[in-house]
This record gives sequence, C-alpha cells and structure tokens, in this order.
Amino acid sequence: MSSSYNGNIKIFSCNGNKELAEKIAEELGLHVCESEVSKFSDGEISIRLNEPVREADVYIIQPTSSPVNDNLMELLIMIDAVKRASAGRINAVIPYYGYARQDRKARPRDPISAKLVADIITSAGADRVLSMDLHCAQIQGFFNIPVDHLYGMPTLADYYFKMFGSFDDVVAVSPDLGSVTRTRTFAERLEIPLAIIDKRRPKANVSEVMNIIGNIDGKNVILFDDMIDTAGTITNAANALKERGALDVYACCTHPILSGNAIEKIQNSAIKELLVLDTVKLPKDKMTDKIKQVSVAKIFADAIYRIHEGLPVSKIY
Repeated sequence: MSSSYNGNIKIFSCNGNKELAEKIAEELGLHVCESEVSKFSDGEISIRLNEPVREADVYIIQPTSSPVNDNLMELLIMIDAVKRASAGRINAVIPYYGYARQDRKARPRDPISAKLVADIITSAGADRVLSMDLHCAQIQGFFNIPVDHLYGMPTLADYYFKMFGSFDDVVAVSPDLGSVTRTRTFAERLEIPLAIIDKRRPKANVSEVMNIIGNIDGKNVILFDDMIDTAGTITNAANALKERGALDVYACCTHPILSGNAIEKIQNSAIKELLVLDTVKLPKDKMTDKIKQVSVAKIFADAIYRIHEGLPVSKIY
C-alpha cells in the first residue's frame, strides 16, 4: 500500500471483539498487532503495546458493547497509549457505538450521553472514527473529527437475495415508527412492499403492538431494525404479524445486543430465523439454532483500505 504513512498500517484490538479484528486484518493481508489488555487487581484497565507505532496509521477495533464501560475505557486507554507512542494517525474503529440511544433530551434533566462519549473519544486523541449503523445519524455531528458511517443493510439484503430468489410474496416490516426510514431503504433494495407496526410503549423496555399498517396477510415478512437489545419489540412484532395472517416471520438487525432474557424471548417467539451481523461478539451460549450470523469484516477492511489510501469510502456501496 502506498500512502502518506509509507504503507505503515497497524491494526490493534481490545477485548470487545477480537474475532472480528482478526477477520478484518486477514482481509487486509495483515495481522492484529500484539498488545496486552488486562486489568489490575482493583479493576483498572491495563494496556501495553508490544509493537512500535511511530508515524503509523493505526486502527483500533473495539465495539463499545457489553460490558459497555469496560470496553469504552479499553478503547480510550489504547487511544492514549498509541498517541503517546507517536502514532501518525489514530482511527477508532467502533463497529457498534454504545450510548447512542441517549442522543437528545427526551425529558427535562436528561443527559446527552452520545455527545459526551464522542467528546471523550476525541479528547483521548482519536483523529477519525469508523462505525456502522449509528442508532441516530446525527451522532456523526457530535464529533469534531471525521466520521465514516458504514451500513449493514446491503449485507443483510444480499443474504435474503440468495435465500429467497423471488420476492413475490415477501414484505419488509418496520417494528416501530422510529425504524421506518431504514426499513424503507431495505425494502427498496429488495424491491418489496413495506409494512409498519404502530406500537405504544408504556414504559422503558416494554412494548405493546397496536396496529399493523400494510398488507401482510399470507405473506412472508422480514422485520428489519438496526439493533435488538431485550428483544421485546421484535418478538412482540413477530407474534402480532403471525397472529394476523403472516406466513413465515424472519427478522434481521446489524447489532445483536441481546441482553437479559432476549434469547429466551426469541426462541419462544414466532421468529423463524434471526439474521445478525458480527459487529457485536456473540458468546456461544447465545448462538441458538434460530440465529444466523454474517460477518462485516470485508466491509470494514475495504473502508480501512480506502481511508488509508485517501480514497472515498462511499464507493464501497
């Protein structure tokens, strides 16, 4: 590779998703640089870099998923470590950006944690951020450094192209009003109709399906969202669709957070298959027979290559 960094590109990984980091490095024909990410006996994060990074173009791969605060601190401390080791440029590769749901003041005295985290990452020394499917697109504007925003939708859509072949009886469904825009884009990609679930949420992490807008009777449906956390919304939606005449119910998302008893809800729901990407590491106990995972390593590798070479990232799609 020829660039202003003389081809000196370094890939580092914290503990958030080492498997994805290794796949990305392999796609680039590189290796994940040696480092030690551990804890002191009192729980403080300890990081040691075992390779030089002077004047290098450094990419630190770390989703800020559960355990969120540990993963965020690992990222911040590694950014500081490579900065003090005289790295040429520091790129924070955050496949899943935590705290993204707190992006505005919904009530008086609410924090805007997504902005706070952006400020902390910038202050730590990051020169650029690369992420995928931010929960709210405006989070890009919370940073005062360049942000490259990748999309998982094309990868999910390609999977269904191969799976169905014909989409005569398939409908894309948005599980709530907040996901309509991204689901419409997904439906347009597959050239299929769109349906919307209008629901009321009585309190946090509890959803109630109210109405289904669109025709799903006698159709196979694909529920589409950017993330699944407790799985309440997606499973309630799947059950309601099945009760109202849908045939097979499929679901997909970019970020499989799957906290609490999400796996149990999915297993007991009308969802036939849940397709997810590997932006978040899924432990083996969560990889049930209903869950199918596809890697985003090639997309991130292509983006890293283009950033390193000074080429437009938008050409990936």
